[in-house]
Amino acid sequence: MKIVTDCAADMSAEELEQLGVIAAPLFIQFPEGEVNATEISADDFYNRLEAMRPVIPTTAQPSSGIFAELYRKLAETEKNIFSIHISSGLSGTINAARDGGEQVKSEASVSHWDTLTLSGGERFQVLAAALADKAGWAMNAIQERLTKIREKTEVIYTLDTLEYLARGGRIGRVKALAGALLNLKPVIRVDSDGKYSTVSTGRTLGKSMTAIADHLVEKYGNTPVWVTVLHGRFAEKADALANEFKQKLNIAKMEVQRISPVLGVHTGPGIVGAAVVPMELMGDLVK
Repeated sequence: MKIVTDCAADMSAEELEQLGVIAAPLFIQFPEGEVNATEISADDFYNRLEAMRPVIPTTAQPSSGIFAELYRKLAETEKNIFSIHISSGLSGTINAARDGGEQVKSEASVSHWDTLTLSGGERFQVLAAALADKAGWAMNAIQERLTKIREKTEVIYTLDTLEYLARGGRIGRVKALAGALLNLKPVIRVDSDGKYSTVSTGRTLGKSMTAIADHLVEKYGNTPVWVTVLHGRFAEKADALANEFKQKLNIAKMEVQRISPVLGVHTGPGIVGAAVVPMELMGDLVK
């Protein structure tokens, strides 16, 4: 089986290569032209983003034609394809993937999976699927595990500014303006329906980061967890959040990663948060 995902899963090039996973491109549309989000470094992207303020770029999902071409090429060597994508509540990517699958149904058998999340949360599901496939699991067993991971994973973050979410139309402008005037730092999570919801709002980043840690303690208690700390260009805050997690959570595995530039379009560089999953759902696969 070949596994396809998209670059919103924040998989490193090394992970993709080692696991044989193919990441469909998402695109960033600058005034001077479109860029494949996998072909621009995080720092180059944030430099361009800050230089063009107050204008911001837009993002675009792959077309159904791009998916059809990708599936067709993969089907030359493997007819069974499992396509795992960013939440349908946040992007139309999986709809384009399904349309692409329809176009090649005589050539390939493509199954699709809505992760109902993004970034590190999406990555957990892609990792689990790829590792389970390598271990010889049947598709129904893989999907059963992904369902559990999807239900138990938390993706949560806070932002230094609301301006990027507002200008990208991701939150109501009136709400964003009110928040910006008060300089509030919202804590945002991906809900069970795959859309954003606000957990709380802090007056400072420090308070919002503490609120993230406390929310995770409330959710996971002393359960051993795998934590991926996520940030844009906020390494110092990411390290501070990681230290707070070490004090409050039962950490089985932790890493610090940067989010894909295509996600950074909607958050700006000042994003810090985490993706968290119980280690029991990953431990038998990551040996």
